[in-house]
Amino acid sequence: MQWKGIHESHEWQNLIQKKPDAAIKNLSPNRIQTRIIDAGGGLSYSYAAMDADDETIAILQKIADELQLIEQYKTLLSGAVMNIGEKRMVLHHAVRGTVIDPVIVNGKNYTEFYAKEVKRFCTFAENIRNGTIRGSTGAIFTDVVQIGIGGSDLGPRALYLALENWARTRGTLKLNAHFISNVDPDDAVQVLENINPETTLFILVSKSGTTQETLANEFLVKKYIGTTIDPAKHFVAVTSETSPLAHNTEYLESFYIDDYIGGRYSGTSAVGGVILTISLGPDMFKELLIGANEADKMALNTDITKNAALMDALLGVYERSVLNRPVIAVLPYAQALSRFPAHLQQLDMESNGKSIDRNGRLVPIPTGPIVMGEPGTNGQHSFYQLLHQGTTIVPIEFIGFSENQCSFDPEFEGSTARKKLNANLVAQIAAFAQGSHAEDPNKNFPGMRPSSLIFGKTLSPKALGALLAHFENKIMFQGFAWNLNSFDQEGVQLGKVLTKEVLNPKGISNPVLAAYAKLLGL
Repeated sequence: MQWKGIHESHEWQNLIQKKPDAAIKNLSPNRIQTRIIDAGGGLSYSYAAMDADDETIAILQKIADELQLIEQYKTLLSGAVMNIGEKRMVLHHAVRGTVIDPVIVNGKNYTEFYAKEVKRFCTFAENIRNGTIRGSTGAIFTDVVQIGIGGSDLGPRALYLALENWARTRGTLKLNAHFISNVDPDDAVQVLENINPETTLFILVSKSGTTQETLANEFLVKKYIGTTIDPAKHFVAVTSETSPLAHNTEYLESFYIDDYIGGRYSGTSAVGGVILTISLGPDMFKELLIGANEADKMALNTDITKNAALMDALLGVYERSVLNRPVIAVLPYAQALSRFPAHLQQLDMESNGKSIDRNGRLVPIPTGPIVMGEPGTNGQHSFYQLLHQGTTIVPIEFIGFSENQCSFDPEFEGSTARKKLNANLVAQIAAFAQGSHAEDPNKNFPGMRPSSLIFGKTLSPKALGALLAHFENKIMFQGFAWNLNSFDQEGVQLGKVLTKEVLNPKGISNPVLAAYAKLLGL
């Protein structure tokens, strides 16, 4: 397979001549009903308000075929080395059972390995939840705290918050989950002041076992709780089998991932699975995996009008690389998804925020967008002004549900809060697309602001799994289209190297570092 970027495709010149589709100024019911794709997990993807006409979509289909985007996905699922920079396989799909064949390398069956780890931490979670495993003082665990940063925090935190109310209303929330990520000690202390160490289980997540911020926070936590408990009976590690944390008697248990699952793609692995099964229950986590697997399989369809992740990806490439729109907004009309945009920020910007392609050449067209977002309707009272009337057009990805996670929703002024929420969502889609003419220029809304909508009945564990997989696969397809390696993150390494120099006890040799260090009292 010869890798090349979209700008090298035969249809590129035809694509860059395509103008935004003015039909979204006058959206028709037929367009709204026909531009819907099943996204798995009870979700659907609507692209009716995206400003690409049928001819543009036909061109994108030809490009997807020429670049062999689905074939590249299948190659990834087969266990090929797709992270070429680090010479690694990419196996986050395998955690939820999405593979072409069992992935076996050097005699190790990774498909079985991941399934075994899921079974192990599900069993462990049940024993924590039913009181079989207790703390060092004999107390039943009531809280669980995850210590990790980046992908070891953003994804698991977003998923927990998304399902916390769902579990609570159904009586499956057994332990309250908390997260410590920032090396700022105020982050850790704020959590520690609100838990009882005797009834708290701590999960230390570091694939390498050497993550500076995570180890610093572990040390801080152990110093803070002092001798009130035996840490060996309150700390669990999620790490690789080759890290210093593996098979370590200082931890109650260790669960394993490996270098083939990137941090930002690790929410469905032990990185997210351990805390989610302990707090919300194994059955809920298994439903999450089922939803993700369903979306993964749907992403194999070569017809972009039947492949939600691929359509979303290619429309995004058109917006970014052809229409030169540098920012996208992910706006969930669901408070439970309050941290989901932050997770997608890392997922997208760390994956495709790159300018060198897989052949080592400079990419001559714009690639990965800046991602922003906040739940509606909060965002409407914050940054929507710029989205409606600003000089920069920002494509929008809305997420909405027809039903609540909880049952309490009294009627007020003729409608429930859910109806008010979704009425706002519907109004925003129309307002962005159609705009509104006024003689007063300050009250004129130009419209022609594109948006898509992912929607379903309710934010269930299965729907959340499909939602997560949809975005993971969308970003993967965009990386393929731009011919990027979406699975390394060299851009975060330089700062780590310079941080070590600033902390060097022998002094700072770089005068710029020294000057700024002086300003901050280092």
